Amino acid sequence: MRMEKYMEQARETLRLEAESIVELIPRIDENFGRAVDLVMHCPGRVIVTGMGKSGHIGNKLAATFASTGTPSFFLHPAEGIHGDLGMVTHDDVVLALSNSGETTEVLNILPSVRRIGAKIIAMVGNGNSTLAKAADVVLDVGVSKEACPLGLAPTSSTTACLAYGDALAMALLVQHHFTKDKFAVFHPGGALGRKLLLTVENIMHTGDENPVVHADATVQEALFVITDKGLGAVSVVDDDGIMLGVLTDGDIRRGLHKGVDFLQRPVTELMTRTAKYITKDRLAAEALHLMESHQPKPITVLPVVDGSMHVIGLLHVTDLVRRGVV
Repeated sequence: MRMEKYMEQARETLRLEAESIVELIPRIDENFGRAVDLVMHCPGRVIVTGMGKSGHIGNKLAATFASTGTPSFFLHPAEGIHGDLGMVTHDDVVLALSNSGETTEVLNILPSVRRIGAKIIAMVGNGNSTLAKAADVVLDVGVSKEACPLGLAPTSSTTACLAYGDALAMALLVQHHFTKDKFAVFHPGGALGRKLLLTVENIMHTGDENPVVHADATVQEALFVITDKGLGAVSVVDDDGIMLGVLTDGDIRRGLHKGVDFLQRPVTELMTRTAKYITKDRLAAEALHLMESHQPKPITVLPVVDGSMHVIGLLHVTDLVRRGVV
């Protein structure tokens, strides 16, 4: 019974918070559009401010804006009245978060923000609040009910504010024509950076490391090359170096039932003619997706070709593992 009570409370919390987000959908109106326009025409930055739990949400939103093409940082309102308002310029837009719209620390910085000349967007739960009345644009993020059984701890309200802020950030991302390449510039470290920055060219095997045989080679000769290069496969090319297919060590194992004399047969009889391939400019993450989504089962190697289908390299899934793409 005790465990069931825990789970029931958890389900109720999730239900209420989910409903608080759904309630926001009809409120994506002309005020939302005005907020996007205000930021898009802002020559400065979006300065997010909020106190307490709203401040924690504001910190996250500032980070999301900054990483998706909208220069932004978080200003703690209590620090703001002690000198940090010097960070604000007349070219900036201040995004102020407060569920009640009456948070003292946030209201205390408004006169200075106005004197500096920055615009104000209020994200509030009370459209008649002091903050709302002082803002250039008001975004209504009010909720019907907090998920807290006491109705005290900010739960549904902070969830709604976070989701609405994300919606604003994504609308701005699209308007900025923000691309994967730009995103990668802001995320050079960690697994995300590796996935976004690494291209096939960065990790493919080329030159002497690239296992290639001509179409007139025998299966045995191809096996020697596969063994020597240690990548489990070989690209088969014509006299001009154009890709004809791929032969893997798995193909050879499956061919053993034909008898050892099959090793003297032309490699073209055993190779896969419809093999997948990729170009060197594609992201390493795309190569991984191509390998993993292959049917009827994933593959482990991809020949790398140029625009004329000349084989210029080979990529193995272990290369992706070593570089942290997987």
